[in-house]
Amino acid sequence: MMAATVCGCAVGPDFVAPPPPDGAGYSARPEPARTAAADVAAGAAQRFLKGRDIPGDWWRLFGSRPLRSVTERALKNNPDLAAAQAALRVAQANLAAGKGAFFPAIDANFSASRQKPAISGPDIPDENPTFNLFTGQVLVSYTPDVFGGIRRNVESLQALSDNQRFQLEATYLTLTSNIVLAAVQEASLRGQIEATQSLIKIATDVLQLLKTQFNAGQISESDVVTQEAALAQIEQTLPPLQRQLEQQRHLLSALIGGLPNQEPPEKFTLTGLRLPRDLPVSVPSQLVQQRPDLRAAEENLHSASALIGVAVANRLPNVTLTGNVGSTAPMISQLFSPGTGAWAIAGSVVQPIFHGGTLYQQEVAARATFEQASSQYRSTVVTAFQNVADSLSALRNDAVALQKAVAAENAANRSLTIARRRLELGDINYILVLNAQQTYFQALLSRVQAQANRFADTAALFQALGGGWWNREDRDPPKEYPFLHPLTE
Repeated sequence: MMAATVCGCAVGPDFVAPPPPDGAGYSARPEPARTAAADVAAGAAQRFLKGRDIPGDWWRLFGSRPLRSVTERALKNNPDLAAAQAALRVAQANLAAGKGAFFPAIDANFSASRQKPAISGPDIPDENPTFNLFTGQVLVSYTPDVFGGIRRNVESLQALSDNQRFQLEATYLTLTSNIVLAAVQEASLRGQIEATQSLIKIATDVLQLLKTQFNAGQISESDVVTQEAALAQIEQTLPPLQRQLEQQRHLLSALIGGLPNQEPPEKFTLTGLRLPRDLPVSVPSQLVQQRPDLRAAEENLHSASALIGVAVANRLPNVTLTGNVGSTAPMISQLFSPGTGAWAIAGSVVQPIFHGGTLYQQEVAARATFEQASSQYRSTVVTAFQNVADSLSALRNDAVALQKAVAAENAANRSLTIARRRLELGDINYILVLNAQQTYFQALLSRVQAQANRFADTAALFQALGGGWWNREDRDPPKEYPFLHPLTE
């Protein structure tokens, strides 16, 4: 029986990791080596470096000390991350418990009883004597893993443990990405508020000029009223921006693990962030190993494959060995005396014959679960490649958009400056000044948003490529993956 256990093969399919998808790039068109540049903050050209590794603390590339401080506190206090860590410990404990099935189960049993037999007869006195009975036993049971059902179950538990480990990495990546995006959005809102306040000042100055000209009888009152309405419209856009900024601060507080009234002291502005110049672009064969959601989906597929073997083994003979040794005596002091010992050894083989189709349907369900997990894995792969392609496309177009936004802002600023000078000289209709004012307002906001988009989409690229979790200092990277070693430029 031991030889059969050691030499027996595990039923069910042996799992083979899906091969990486074919293809050398993420787009049907050739990918440029760099983006466009603009003469403004966050307007530098970014280079795409194929095969460049990703640092585990990629958010440091933004050169912001407040961002580093907030991220470090979030990694210590975020409840979602703590929950994912606890879930990993649960999976690891379940795996360790499952491995216990490889060993015999040994139990000790002790029982004590005091009895008075109810026996009557002419030769038996009316008062029957009572007696004590003490029994001590050691019970041993063992189920040899002849067909590999236990091994397949442990294999499934190991895959689920690995799945939870990658779920933890995904939670870590999502948390750090959300913090960076929240900081960028806060910086964008502060930039938009600052731009709006500068426009309010410009509109207020124009209004004062118009009032002066009206008092001098140079223009009509309608021009003054129109400018007052224009100023009110610009001021009207300020409260929604301030509301969004407050909500963004609440979000940062929640990500750090605090309440809304526990806002972090750090403030974020676009000028306080540095745009990373060199961006990594992992090759497709590396991406499937780097993305934690892909690795989690692969381990889910692995678990489903192993459960097919469990379902098949349940339909085959089940061998159980049991044994016990012990002693029985009327007095506890005689429990281990000669002549009181007893032992028994038994073995049984159970072959399922008819269970109403239950065992067969469980195998059918296990195979269908594997097909479902396989389709989910392919869907995750497609989504991962789409994320990278979208991020690369966004970065290229963001650079062009910022370039055009800067040009539009400069032109609108010159137009507004000229219009204001001509208005002071009484050489222009006020409507032209109003149009120039509105054009500059929109151009200024567009430039701020274009700057923020470059930061946000840069963070999205790092997230889409896996976030460099394999290079984190607080974990040891698996040695079986060659891509985990940093690459030189």
